[in-house]
Amino acid sequence: MTGDVGSTAPASGRVRFNIGEVLDRLRPDFPGVTIPKIRFLEDKGLVKPERTPAGYRKFSVEDIDRLRYILRMQRDHYLPLRVIGEHLDAIDRGLEPPPIEPVVPTVPTVALAADGLPSAGSFSRRDSLRLSRKELLKIAEVSDDLLTQLEQFGLITPRVGTGHYDTDALVIATTARELAEFGLEPRHLRAYKTAADREVGLVEQVVAPQKRGRDTAARARAEETVSEIAALSVRLHATLVKAGLRST
Repeated sequence: MTGDVGSTAPASGRVRFNIGEVLDRLRPDFPGVTIPKIRFLEDKGLVKPERTPAGYRKFSVEDIDRLRYILRMQRDHYLPLRVIGEHLDAIDRGLEPPPIEPVVPTVPTVALAADGLPSAGSFSRRDSLRLSRKELLKIAEVSDDLLTQLEQFGLITPRVGTGHYDTDALVIATTARELAEFGLEPRHLRAYKTAADREVGLVEQVVAPQKRGRDTAARARAEETVSEIAALSVRLHATLVKAGLRST
């Protein structure tokens, strides 16, 4: 695979592994790791295997542990190599690395009305959150199969052109996971999507005349109207559901 010779036990008694053997030990926990990846980390100075007179790499158990640390920090905490390098330097000097904070996006705080329902302001807010599929699965704690089903039923759609997911996708995925605990599957949630599409259609009908205005003020009024009607629609929908449940 690489031309490196097999593992050896030098006179010191410390076992050394070639790069292929290192790969075999890492892949059960990190299926995506490759030999070029290990070589890249070596080029960045994050791991420094010994070299035989013939130039073959020889990794110690400590080197393998170091690689595990690097890969875990990348996979679980999304740390850049520069930061990981600082951690490793601290470890090498006998220090404890800094505590790992959750380096993950969280659902932004939305403005809520006094009754706990979203206000108009929560509909007008915008954010630039962009999540990869892997990040969305991890943060929302959903399976790939559940996310695929949500996409198939039109409940979640990645951004066109980028494939990233936004805050709405994160909230929907998280909510769908929680509903799944009560036996509600994505196919059951199509009714919510249909109802939402109908409400969107009603709102668009109301603001269509304002949207046709060319001046900035008219467009701003249209945006305000959309937010206000959306908040009122959610309030009405939630109250009707609450009233319906009380009558059963």
